[in-house]
Amino acid sequence: MGIFSFFSKEKKEVLDQGLSKTKESVFGKIARAIAGKSEIDDEVLDNLEEVLVTSDVGVETTLKIIDRVQKRAARDKFMNTNELNKLLKDEIAQLLMENNTNDGDSFDVPASEGKPYVIMVVGVNGVGKTTTIGKLAHQFKKAGKKVYLGAADTFRAAAVEQLVEWGHRADVPVIKQGMGSDPASVAFDTLSSAVANDADVVIIDTAGRLHNKVGLMNELTKIKNVMKKVVPTAPNDVLLVLDGSTGQNAFEQAKQFTKATEVTSLAITKLDGTAKGGVVIGISDQFKIPVKYIGLGEGIDHLQIFNREEFVDSLFG
Repeated sequence: MGIFSFFSKEKKEVLDQGLSKTKESVFGKIARAIAGKSEIDDEVLDNLEEVLVTSDVGVETTLKIIDRVQKRAARDKFMNTNELNKLLKDEIAQLLMENNTNDGDSFDVPASEGKPYVIMVVGVNGVGKTTTIGKLAHQFKKAGKKVYLGAADTFRAAAVEQLVEWGHRADVPVIKQGMGSDPASVAFDTLSSAVANDADVVIIDTAGRLHNKVGLMNELTKIKNVMKKVVPTAPNDVLLVLDGSTGQNAFEQAKQFTKATEVTSLAITKLDGTAKGGVVIGISDQFKIPVKYIGLGEGIDHLQIFNREEFVDSLFG
């Protein structure tokens, strides 16, 4: 019990530290918004709306939250502004739950999905895509899984080199080909090797280009189709990596990628260096795609499974 408590405490400390800038920013704004007020009136709600919008929660999601707070305050007779943080915490946690963002607690893969479990990772360059793959590989390896990585971002030599380096750090094999090779061919080779070696998890990196959505769609579709020749269930998960520090730009990237391919989960990175952590709430709400992982630092252990209750507790604790 002591060991699990230690790791739980360590994880919470990383989460609290990673969200500290967002927390300080949001609470500072809320404090100013309700200064001198003793009840949750229209002026407080207007000020709160401005706080949430400027915290990158997004306009549509902010309006939902304000409506919920207003109705709850009227129903439960919460007139004191001291209750506002609890109200916000409860309603945001409920919103995340409704948006299919489930609480997770371990790096594991569903046994029902077959073997190997194939994750195709998408996202623009610079969002922390390859780093997230390396950290994921490390966590799966720690959980006792046999992991293979596929370097299918063949348009940038640096991407392949970076993935190979992460493979060394996580102590997992990386399948690669030469610069400019067909990404689908790399994916095929990776899955073939993984199947031959009885791997549990395969993670495929893909090129992070958005300048041509039709080309991106065709490329990702081709990779999917080729993978199915080896593993009929592949990909089990299409993970979109977004940079949380870019705020509203992350919304735009999510919009473009969800048009280009079917995205089934999200990883939101770089939350430790920004006050824009509210973007997690807005993206989850607007796209109805589960946030599966959050990045909270440079360390190999600083990728966490997203747990809505822990997230909201840390933000409003």
